[in-house]
Amino acid sequence: MTECKNMMAILGELTDNAKEVDNEQIEAVEKLITEAKRIFISGAGRSGFAARGFSNRLMHLGYTVYFVGEPTTPSIQAGDLLIVGSGSGNTASLVSNAKKAKSQGAKVATITMFPENTIGSMADAVITLPGVTKKCDNHEGAGTVQAAGSGFEQLSWITYDCMVMDLMRITSQSDDDLFARHANME
Repeated sequence: MTECKNMMAILGELTDNAKEVDNEQIEAVEKLITEAKRIFISGAGRSGFAARGFSNRLMHLGYTVYFVGEPTTPSIQAGDLLIVGSGSGNTASLVSNAKKAKSQGAKVATITMFPENTIGSMADAVITLPGVTKKCDNHEGAGTVQAAGSGFEQLSWITYDCMVMDLMRITSQSDDDLFARHANME
């Protein structure tokens, strides 16, 4: 067997980046999740795929959760929470979602590389992840072995899974409890 050097390089990069994630920020978003009446998840592109996976796990945990843009997603209201996955924090459609949520009295949380950008500046809780994207001013040679944006998207997925682990503990649920809510019409 020959070790896959690219895989080891990616895992090394993710390990280094994970050391920069603040657990208190994760706990702040988890608190908003546990307090929310309903949870809305939003993300675009590959960040949206990771966010969509998180919405699936929140449903497995028994939360009332919607992915923004689906035809069955209702209007957001006071008491609800919008979680936005956006590396840049400036994606126009996601900024619009965050503004709408705030105007309706909902809370907003975000996972982003740029907490100072539009979505982060209006969020009630922010998880800042390291990473680089083509939308960065200095994305060339910024220390990633991958295509720009990949590290953020991968670390987003892992961050979401970390929150699922915590929420399982907080809600006293086992993997069997989550599996009982797993899709049975696939």
